[in-house]
Amino acid sequence: MIFASTAIDAAVGGILAHSRRLGSARWAKGRILSEADIAAARAAGIAELTIACLAADDVGEDAAATRLAAALAGAGCRALAASHGRVNIAATHAGLCRIDGAMVAAVNAGTEALTLATLAPDTRVAAGEIVATIKVIPYAVGAADLGAALASATPIAVAGFRPLAATLIQTRLPGLSAKMLAKTARVTADRIVALGGTLTEVDRCAHDATALAAALRHAPGDLLLVAGASATVDRGDVIPAAIVRAGGEVERLGMPVDPGNLLCLGSLDGRPVIGLPGCARSPKRNGFDLVIEALAAGLPVTAASIAALGIGGLLPEAERPEPRTGRTGAPRCTGAIVLAAGRSSRMGQDHKLLADWQGRPLVTHVVDAIAAAGLPPPIVVVGTRADAVRAALSGRDAIFVFADDHDLGLAHSLRAGLAAVPPAWDAALVCLGDMPRVDPATLRSLAAAPGDVALPVRDGKRGNPVRWSRRHFAALMALEGDIGGKALIAALPTPPTEITAPDDGIFDDIDTPAALAALRARPSAL
Repeated sequence: MIFASTAIDAAVGGILAHSRRLGSARWAKGRILSEADIAAARAAGIAELTIACLAADDVGEDAAATRLAAALAGAGCRALAASHGRVNIAATHAGLCRIDGAMVAAVNAGTEALTLATLAPDTRVAAGEIVATIKVIPYAVGAADLGAALASATPIAVAGFRPLAATLIQTRLPGLSAKMLAKTARVTADRIVALGGTLTEVDRCAHDATALAAALRHAPGDLLLVAGASATVDRGDVIPAAIVRAGGEVERLGMPVDPGNLLCLGSLDGRPVIGLPGCARSPKRNGFDLVIEALAAGLPVTAASIAALGIGGLLPEAERPEPRTGRTGAPRCTGAIVLAAGRSSRMGQDHKLLADWQGRPLVTHVVDAIAAAGLPPPIVVVGTRADAVRAALSGRDAIFVFADDHDLGLAHSLRAGLAAVPPAWDAALVCLGDMPRVDPATLRSLAAAPGDVALPVRDGKRGNPVRWSRRHFAALMALEGDIGGKALIAALPTPPTEITAPDDGIFDDIDTPAALAALRARPSAL
């Protein structure tokens, strides 16, 4: 790739290396300079521009990232659309992320032009969660360097969780309260159900090897769990002794994971038997979670695999399966995604986003409101009439993303926008392109509101846009069809933050000629 300051007359067709302003317009870096651009730059007195030009053997940034992503996206993964030299790889279902660390190092060692960042191996992920991201640093990669990266690449996979039928046996000693036994059953059931399985609790027995051995022999299910009334500290202790007395084997006593050291792993009639560490009575994440996640994902759990857990086995004190409930503070940086890819089929021959209101296309009002609110340049997701929407927004600071599957519904456009969210954004306002009366004050209030999710309200009725924190992006990206993020609001563990909107612009839905006519008839349009 050729990267240099170039005389303005020789810059046509080049890639603008640095963002710059021409009067009121702002040209984003990566812009391919047209004849009209060169004429505008010349008229503004610009004599030269720093541009990048692809050499004959170069592969453009989006094409290079897309090809590497295709080689890396294995079972349970899908590559998302490329944007500005970045392609994210997302999980298609819940499970454990299977990544070869040596492969990642080899890809990154080949050339500085390509980078591959992933989650840690065997990280638990939800459907739609990003497991890896590929970023091209310059605007192109040499074909030979790309070929070397492809040769080093092996697929990243997500081993999906299988429904386990687990059985819980609790042993009793004097002084162990019924409340503690009930809590243990509830917490254990929550863990198993979260992995798609079921839990049956059988009658509790004395903390005695003979009684426990009998309970194990008669227990149903394909995974047997024992919560002992006392910690297991030796192979001659109650739980290991009971496994052997029942006709099973003890694979491993103790594990290099804290909390969770005192776990016992055995087998009986081909079924895993796990003696729970005492910390498993708490919902706090511990070594027991690592073991049952691997079993649910169909991965082998052996003495050797447990011994290998020591690296990363010191778990964070605050790590939990789910964060504590309660309202968080406002995000540090909120951006906006404008959904402008739809077919506008209900509008007839005209496209609603390009319809004129107050002398400008509808979509420009939304983008201008975002700028007036002081938010970063928005991500504008385009699809149908993409060139026309880009032209309507010409001169405005925006990041354009094309949604390849926009015709499948709103959720697919939303997915493309979320995949392009810069790392600096902690949250995103999901804005509809056909809401021209959205008030900048409403957008500012939503950006500054506390909590993970915030939405506007007028006269007790909720409207748009909705602000989502990054922790909800995976769930949003897992949506399918013609639905948006509001489908998730009812299931939130904490109610969304509501801010009062100054007017009813939060209810705009300019989908039909009648709605457009009503908008134009409003006094504000005069």
